[in-house]
Amino acid sequence: MAGQSDPHISIFSAEEVEFMAEDELIEIVPNLRMDPLNFICGDFGPFLPQIATQVPFWLAVALKKRGKCAIRPPQWMSVENLTRVLERERESQGAFQVLPFHYVEISRLLFDHARDDIPDMYMVRSLIEDIRDVRIHKVETSLEKFSGTSAVKIPNLSAMEVNIIRPFVGRALQAFYKHDNPEKIPDVDRASSAQTRAANNEPRRPLRR
Repeated sequence: MAGQSDPHISIFSAEEVEFMAEDELIEIVPNLRMDPLNFICGDFGPFLPQIATQVPFWLAVALKKRGKCAIRPPQWMSVENLTRVLERERESQGAFQVLPFHYVEISRLLFDHARDDIPDMYMVRSLIEDIRDVRIHKVETSLEKFSGTSAVKIPNLSAMEVNIIRPFVGRALQAFYKHDNPEKIPDVDRASSAQTRAANNEPRRPLRR
């Protein structure tokens, strides 16, 4: 993954964050009878017609694509709840409302694969987009007040929001630390030139004939 291969970037793509969200559990209503499914991550089932059960998102999507279940949207995705969350987000400029850590990715997966299972789908999508915009604006406002403290605490951020601010905060903290403790930051250019000189001063081996 991009975030693991380069620690200086430390950011995941939207697809990678969505991939991690697919391990979240979601409720489905099967329309068939099926024995339990055994995976490394756990056992799920048995599946009985019209009996709700919980499975990982990736399994729910796979069954949905094959016409073997309906997906029940989580309760927080109701129009009433999202309207209330949006109002509170707008009212409280310094605080973030509690939402699932992967609320952006979960809603996107449902819009892509189970839109027929979402009551008032267009209203729900509009409310989630508004909530996301308001929260991103609040994140940007919080970062404008950022001072070089050793820790940054912004409660109730989602995975997407953390992914956005992580690179900025990491670079900012490094810059503050470098400014306050210049003697503790190694001079990369000086170290590189010293290594080059040391290599040039080493005795050379005679070439084999």
